Amino acid sequence: MAKLPQGDPVPADGLIPTATGADVPFSVYLHIPFCTVRCGYCDFNTYTASELRGVTRTSFVDDLIAEIRWSKNVLESSQVPVRPATTLFIGGGTPSLLPAADIHRILDTVRDVHGISADAEVTMEANPDTVTDELVAGLAAAGVNRLSIGMQSAVPRILDILDRTHNPDSVATAVSAAKRAGLQVSVDLIYGTPTETLDEWRESLSAAIALDTDHVSAYALIVEEGTALERRIRRGELADIDDDAHADAYELADDLLGAAGFDWYEVSNWSRGAGKRSRHNLAYWTDADWWGYGPGAHSHIGGTRWWNVKHPAAYAERISAGVAPGLEREILTSDQRHDEVVLLGSRLRDGLPLERLNTEERTRIAGLIADELVDGAAAVQGRVVLTRRGRLLADHVVRRILG
Repeated sequence: MAKLPQGDPVPADGLIPTATGADVPFSVYLHIPFCTVRCGYCDFNTYTASELRGVTRTSFVDDLIAEIRWSKNVLESSQVPVRPATTLFIGGGTPSLLPAADIHRILDTVRDVHGISADAEVTMEANPDTVTDELVAGLAAAGVNRLSIGMQSAVPRILDILDRTHNPDSVATAVSAAKRAGLQVSVDLIYGTPTETLDEWRESLSAAIALDTDHVSAYALIVEEGTALERRIRRGELADIDDDAHADAYELADDLLGAAGFDWYEVSNWSRGAGKRSRHNLAYWTDADWWGYGPGAHSHIGGTRWWNVKHPAAYAERISAGVAPGLEREILTSDQRHDEVVLLGSRLRDGLPLERLNTEERTRIAGLIADELVDGAAAVQGRVVLTRRGRLLADHVVRRILG
């Protein structure tokens, strides 16, 4: 499981030392750490029933609600404006393991503490085999208006390698149920699983397109240290990741999704028009404020970033004691914030405004245009926009811009 970064201890009162404006958008992330089984590639902060050390789903929801209520005092005492949430994301884990009534309780607390904008995007992740008509009707009644379904692949053999438990047919069933409830739908795909062929990846893309969803995310598989997948590769049971195969898979995704009416708007994300983009993810990518509630969740307010203790039992102990569940934090310097603006903004279809770069950084753009990594016409209009070749080498582009 991924290690938390290193920082300074979060004080018991959780007060935030950096200022932020009332006009800065505010988002909420809610981390639900439960999973029936842990997928072999996953290093997210998740726990199966045997790993919870006495924490129950009911007690966890009470703790999460307590953190939300506690945070209002922290914001007010820190003289940080309390703003309505413009986006909310309920992630995990498998949030759809919670009854809709619990999701309703959680969202009602957010409404009471922060407020939720009338046009807010409210997304919940779900595994396909947990989605029922009853669940999505309850979610819609609670205020959820977007479902992000973990499809990953349409090929049973690939799902087995990834230790996914759902049947490919259950994805279509889940999507149909969400649509009947009036929810927008996104599906997540993973490419580059060891031994996956380009034809198998094409099959998954075609299946996702046939679902007629609003949004598709396609992520290259990363082998995280300490996962079951990493151990299988280290033992020689599976081949390692092939970067060339990743590039071929990405180009195929861009071709097929583009032909089906999806526009890329971030390196790994495509939507049917600007109105179907994930506004919550855009909040992260455009330096908004957000509070992440739950064990292991990360938050960012005005240049202060902190992260909660990871285990639900340790989280519960801090909530019960009335102290900050945050473990450590960092106060970003102006240089660090600038680097993040370049890193994240350059990945967007809308591009990074050239005015956000310093004089030396702007002089490097010509070389990136010559190498066909940055779109020359967009640069003339004052924005750094990656070409498709640039998207494949996005990290390299950022390093060259920053020097």
